[in-house]
Amino acid sequence: MALSRKRRNELTKLKSQAADLWDEHKQLLDHAGRVASEARRQASHYAREEVSPRIRDKYDDTLGPVVSSVQSAANHTRHRITDEVIPGMTSAIGIALAAIEVAKNQQLRDAVDRATKIGSTIGNRVGNRVGTRVGIIQPKPKAGPGRYLLIGVSVVAFAVVAYAAWQTLRADDDLWVEEDELEKPPTDKG
Repeated sequence: MALSRKRRNELTKLKSQAADLWDEHKQLLDHAGRVASEARRQASHYAREEVSPRIRDKYDDTLGPVVSSVQSAANHTRHRITDEVIPGMTSAIGIALAAIEVAKNQQLRDAVDRATKIGSTIGNRVGNRVGTRVGIIQPKPKAGPGRYLLIGVSVVAFAVVAYAAWQTLRADDDLWVEEDELEKPPTDKG
């Protein structure tokens, strides 16, 4: 296909314009890249000189005390646990294990049982006698006939109250009078 001279000149001119436009775009992109690089550098300086000190001041004013108090509370808790709780727990566990080992000894258990039985019987006898003589312990009162008389009177009183309640609350058909009987005059049959 052969192009006319006029069309070839127009295409050449168009190619030249496209190349010029491409060169201008490359220059524009290079210039935009330099501007963006400078803007990034300026933003970095601004952030370092203006924003960072403000953030640091705000942190020191508001969050700093909170963080330091939380850290001191955590340190205090850690020291309390390591200095007081853990040693107390280990000593309690050690004492419990030692007590278990001692409790496993059958001879010791038998001796403790015998001593407890002997001590309780002798201690109770001697303690009660001495306490009664000195006046610290009052002797136990013995049951007399008045106690049994009072129990009997209470049982009879309860029975009387229960019988009276039963008589009051029982359903008795003869106690009710119907209204029809009240309205009719009595008649003599005789």
